[in-house]
Amino acid sequence: MEQEGPLEPVLIQKLIEAATDQLQRAYAPYSHFQVGAALLAENGEIFTGCNIENAAYTPSNCAERTAFFKAVSNGQRSFRAICVVGGKNGVLSGFTPPCGVCRQVMMEFCDPRTFQIILAAGKNKEQSRVFLLKELLPMGFSPENLKAHRSFFD
Repeated sequence: MEQEGPLEPVLIQKLIEAATDQLQRAYAPYSHFQVGAALLAENGEIFTGCNIENAAYTPSNCAERTAFFKAVSNGQRSFRAICVVGGKNGVLSGFTPPCGVCRQVMMEFCDPRTFQIILAAGKNKEQSRVFLLKELLPMGFSPENLKAHRSFFD
């Protein structure tokens, strides 16, 4: 059962706090830019993630994808919102929007018309903005695109 509409302020605050707590777990010895994420599943469960860098760079993983992969590996497939925070040396320093790869992962599991992305520049709701996935990834490629062109693959 998909919940639509804006998130309650207390829930936004809870997601900001969960995402901020992940900053201390980030492994960012190269960029020193720590990112935390808190993903809200439709059932109310929250999955967290942090960025994990690698000396070879391309094997690195963003906080958002870490949270999604944890959730999916635990059987979740429906999501309502994600909060993303970040900053150099773990100090929040403005909004940290998801990269294009993370937005594409969101597109795989989320309805772009209802999935909410909370960007927080501080530790409270007043320092946050909420976007819909469709605003941050217009014309995103989704499983629906493949279904629309199914005959091409048959």
